[in-house]
Amino acid sequence: MEKEQELTKLVNVLRQTARVAMQPDWEEDNESSAEFCIAQYNRIYERMKEIDPSVASVFAPLSEGSSLKIAAIACRQLAAYYEDEVESSSNWQETCDAAFDPKVFRKFWRKGAFDMQELGEAIRESVQTWAEHRQSQRHGHKHKNKQSRREKNKDHQD
Repeated sequence: MEKEQELTKLVNVLRQTARVAMQPDWEEDNESSAEFCIAQYNRIYERMKEIDPSVASVFAPLSEGSSLKIAAIACRQLAAYYEDEVESSSNWQETCDAAFDPKVFRKFWRKGAFDMQELGEAIRESVQTWAEHRQSQRHGHKHKNKQSRREKNKDHQD
């Protein structure tokens, strides 16, 4: 498998593992869940070290007995390290478009909005675009309002 394609797959698994590790449903069986997530992180970390030895200078394997929260943090950080290099399976552009198109929003909601953390990230990443869109709408409406007031005044003067 090509390096970039494999990294993309590994990063996607890290992201999913981080999401699962933060789910409250796992709290009942915390110990075995943590063991699984730690083992998964460590396997992915070892494979990434084979592909990219420089990763070992920044990251380390997780020790046994680490918590689910630590596993989630480690997964997110390792995934973030490769964020610029790999294609994201995320749908941020669709989320941004969803602010303006109800059909796109419904599609986004069905695909991934169940993950509140991802929804929060989507909102944070979309705020600037939404603000720019709103600003452009306001300027357009002000311009139209000024024109219509002038036209009304002109009609009254005649």
